[in-house]
Amino acid sequence: MEILKIKKALFWISTVLLSIVMFGSSTMYFFKYDQVAAEFTKLGYPIELIYPLAILKFLGIIAILTKRSIFLKDLAYAGFFFNLVLAIFSHINANDGKFLPAILALLFLIGSYFLQNKKTA
Repeated sequence: MEILKIKKALFWISTVLLSIVMFGSSTMYFFKYDQVAAEFTKLGYPIELIYPLAILKFLGIIAILTKRSIFLKDLAYAGFFFNLVLAIFSHINANDGKFLPAILALLFLIGSYFLQNKKTA
């Protein structure tokens, strides 16, 4: 029984940390658009992706935290996974040294995904 409590606590810690990172990223996309647009341009991505990506990150957080739809929750995990992997390799390719936050978020994502209780999800 004790292991289940530890597993549940680790799930919530990793999920909340993932949510904080994604929410922070999403709000930054709205409130620091010029800075984000410059970063997207430097990494070779079109700036037209900024607002849709910000909205999808916010919706992904809601899907994971509410667990109303298993399909949407799994889609959010997959979307976050691809977003973070691409961010890591984009920053490595740009050689700007800004890949650490994406690696940490990926670790939070992996923890959240594998520690969730799939029977009740």
